[in-house]
Amino acid sequence: MKKILVVNGPNLNMLGIREKEIYGSKNYKALKRYIKNEAKKRGLKVKLFQSNHEGEIVYKIQKAYKRFDGIIINAGAYTHTSIAILDALKAVNIRTVEVHLSDINSREEFRKHSFISLFAEKTICGLGFEGYKEALDILK
Repeated sequence: MKKILVVNGPNLNMLGIREKEIYGSKNYKALKRYIKNEAKKRGLKVKLFQSNHEGEIVYKIQKAYKRFDGIIINAGAYTHTSIAILDALKAVNIRTVEVHLSDINSREEFRKHSFISLFAEKTICGLGFEGYKEALDILK
């Protein structure tokens, strides 16, 4: 059974509270339940992790080395700023899919640049929770 690490970055724990017009009204607990259910349907084992701290995200990615078959990452704001997360992904060299709930390409100019996309084999934007399902299908 393939093992997938799902990494969610800063403020994803605030789903259902923050900017509902962009992120919707479902909370982070609903997202976790959705991902687990979709993984189970696909015969995948998932480990979910969320942090508001860049170093913790880097550490979790490093710990994935030789333990996971794929990574799904929504790095939140770190998408646009973190070379450290990019370098961690490159170091472990695990298949990676980048996911964003909103369409980052139709938002503020600074959101259009993603360091993560320099490594990820695919970037999925604007599909809400469904983006995680598509990422699971890619890594399956």
